[in-house]
Amino acid sequence: MTDILVLYYSRHGATAEMARQIARGIEEVPDMVARLRTVPAVSAVCEATADAIPDSGAPYATLDDLRECAALALGSPTRFGNMAAPLKYFIDATGNLWLEGALIGKPAAVFTSTSSLHGGQETTLISMLLPLLHHGMLVLGVPYSAPELMRTRTGGTPYGASHHAGADNKQPLSDDEKSLCRTLGRRLAETTRALRTQR
Repeated sequence: MTDILVLYYSRHGATAEMARQIARGIEEVPDMVARLRTVPAVSAVCEATADAIPDSGAPYATLDDLRECAALALGSPTRFGNMAAPLKYFIDATGNLWLEGALIGKPAAVFTSTSSLHGGQETTLISMLLPLLHHGMLVLGVPYSAPELMRTRTGGTPYGASHHAGADNKQPLSDDEKSLCRTLGRRLAETTRALRTQR
């Protein structure tokens, strides 16, 4: 079995649900398994230490999760058109992996959730792609062959899967958003499988 890391931060649960849908898409591909991981919140006033195990949901990610994965799906809610601080904090600690070249050549994809429909979904996705490009990863998006990309009235971009959560952050994923998440997961897994077959 080949592990694909689905690494995310979620505040209200929408990004976590997207991660689960992407994991479903990954596991539709033979011999591929999704490893769901999250990151702890950060404190605005001091260095905070979270418990080693979160109260609920996926376990916290370690650098070994990144080192060992065959591919990566990275997700975050939008914060003023950028990834959320907890995810950025974790990514900023990957310098040793960069020095090792540990992520070079691994496929990667990104996903996000926003409170407003035009709240910076695409810039957030791009903000997550930048460090992955520095790591030498192979970036994948959602192709327009996915029919939901042309008809969605909620989230969905060619840069990666996205979700419109509404002002109260309670709007569930639409059918199109779920389908696009699974499409992205499948594409990531199929590409990973094809690359490993060629080696």
